[in-house]
Amino acid sequence: MGMKFKIDENLPVEAVRLLNDAGHDATTVISEGLSGKPDHIIAAACREEKRAIISLDMDFSDIGSYPPGSHEGLVVLRLRRQDRKMVMDVVRSILPLLGKEPVAGRLWIVEQSRIRIRE
Repeated sequence: MGMKFKIDENLPVEAVRLLNDAGHDATTVISEGLSGKPDHIIAAACREEKRAIISLDMDFSDIGSYPPGSHEGLVVLRLRRQDRKMVMDVVRSILPLLGKEPVAGRLWIVEQSRIRIRE
C-alpha cells in the first residue's frame, strides 16, 4: 500500500498524478480549499489526514516549528531551479525511495543530487 501525500500549491498539479500512478494517495492543497492558508494550517490538515506534505516552501524545514515526530512527514524540495520540468524530475527521482525509506515523522530535504533526512 502506498503513502498519503498532500502536494503544496507551489508544485505542479502533475505531481499528484505521478504519485497516484505510483500507487500512493495524493491530493493538493488547492483541491482542499487550503490555497493561501498559513503553513501551520496546512500542517494541521496534513496531521489530521495522516498525509505527508511535499513542498518547495523552505519554512517547512524549520525543525523548531515542525520538529521530527510531530507530523506525518515533510518532503521539502530545495532546488536551484524550480521550473516545472526540474520539479517533476526530482519528484520522479524520489519515487523509488518512498517504498524503502520511511517518511512519517521525518524531514526530507531533497536537492537535485542528494537527499538529507532528519529524524
